[in-house]
Amino acid sequence: MRRLVADKTKQLIRTHFLTYKSHHPSLASQSFFFSSYYSTSTSTTTFPSSMESSDSSHQLSLQTLNPKVLKCEYAVRGAIVTQAEKLQEQLKKDPKSLPFDEILYCNIGNPQSLGQQPITFFREVLALCDHPNILDKSETQGLFSADSIERAWQILEQIPGKATGAYSHSQGIKGLRETIAAGIEARDGFPANANDIFLTDGASPGVHMMMQLLLRSEQDGILCPIPQYPLYSASIALHGGTLVPYYLDEATGWGLEISELKKQLESSKSKGVTVRALVVINPGNPTGQVLAEENQKQIVEFCKKEGLVLLADEVYQDNVYVPDKKFHSFKKIARSLGYQENDLPLVSFQSVSKGFYGECGKRGGYMEVTGFTADIREQIYKVASVNLCSNLTGQILASLVMSPPKVGDESYEVYSAEKEGILSSMARRAKTLEDAFNSLEGVTCNKAEGAMYLFPRINLPQKAIKAAEAEHIAPDAFYARRLLEETGIVVVPGSGFGQVPGTWHIRCTILPQEDKIPGIVERLTAYHQKFMDEFRD
Repeated sequence: MRRLVADKTKQLIRTHFLTYKSHHPSLASQSFFFSSYYSTSTSTTTFPSSMESSDSSHQLSLQTLNPKVLKCEYAVRGAIVTQAEKLQEQLKKDPKSLPFDEILYCNIGNPQSLGQQPITFFREVLALCDHPNILDKSETQGLFSADSIERAWQILEQIPGKATGAYSHSQGIKGLRETIAAGIEARDGFPANANDIFLTDGASPGVHMMMQLLLRSEQDGILCPIPQYPLYSASIALHGGTLVPYYLDEATGWGLEISELKKQLESSKSKGVTVRALVVINPGNPTGQVLAEENQKQIVEFCKKEGLVLLADEVYQDNVYVPDKKFHSFKKIARSLGYQENDLPLVSFQSVSKGFYGECGKRGGYMEVTGFTADIREQIYKVASVNLCSNLTGQILASLVMSPPKVGDESYEVYSAEKEGILSSMARRAKTLEDAFNSLEGVTCNKAEGAMYLFPRINLPQKAIKAAEAEHIAPDAFYARRLLEETGIVVVPGSGFGQVPGTWHIRCTILPQEDKIPGIVERLTAYHQKFMDEFRD
């Protein structure tokens, strides 16, 4: 019976095909056949299939995908992380099958996945906005702080239908943008305009939006720091531009030298590449440096002189751990130099994923766009509107980050204690890991002044480099893979961020909880000693 049904099905398909071919004569010259399912049948009928069309360019394969996608890479979630996930599954099935009992993810800035608790005030406001029916209930007064209840009411009044499940304006809720603008003004001491704010799902969509806007072809370039956060190399590749590297100076604590910017700008011009913008990450990722105010002034003047858009990645603005450095936004620097709204095209990115809040999964952020003409701003808005709007939970969080509880609010003491506790712990973790790396043979690590990462340099023995070459992988990827296999610690090879040729690094976050840090140091130290002994020249 089953065979009869199969034969009948094939007859129907063949009849349909022949009818179709009679109306499409161009198919007659093409050779087709059906899949192995049909060929296993007792029927001798052979059917055509487009899978063996003489025109292979129409077949779906890696070779027929968009080459820009194939060129794009994102090391933070690359091969080593994929391997770590497989090992984690192995541990679940057989906890004693590996020489460690847990995977320690030090590869990505994802604080809450490693145990960091969310800020109470932020989550109370979100809960009330998402379920406004409880705002009028008497029990709510005892469960939530008075200022979180008041803030939730204020936010809901600004949302269409008072519903966080509704679409918003493509730039984001106007009232929330006004709150963010007020926060920027309070931070910088210079005016900010809600109309300059575009709320986004984290900072990444804003970066992609600007690359879409600026890059017309491979003859357009973006100056990017090396090492850099792979979002930039990936987005430049996806949008068909050219990454123009400028190297940070590791010997001076990852300093940004204007002479290096000029050198790379001239080099790109000689190759026929038009540089459209300069990316600056401050505090640095993966390098953790905080730019000096004087250096920022030099960068602003350089962009003004060369007619470049300044793309300021400032998502780690709340992560500064050294007393002699402070965060200053590039907009503040530009205004302090006397440059006004229309004097310098500047885009500043902020995110709720970093800082002391670490709300990565909520996908909130914004870009502040200044110095663009009205017709260009219309194009930015058009690109933003294609995605309708960013999610409202992220929008609300972005407004809360820029307008937290103030002195006198019921939540202020708890909020301040949570903020101080998280940031001081991060500073201690950074120092412990920095000291640990610097104690290892052949390893040097600059101070983590800010952000969430260390980027130690590892002077690998030639035997290790040759062993990596034999396996066709970068030497620092070879080191990082073995570190994972022997200790369960996940780091990212420096080659995924870019580095001076001939140098090798890894990026390690400072985010595992403080009670895990001694164990990480112990595992790392033992592994490194064993590795160096094995490959010592």
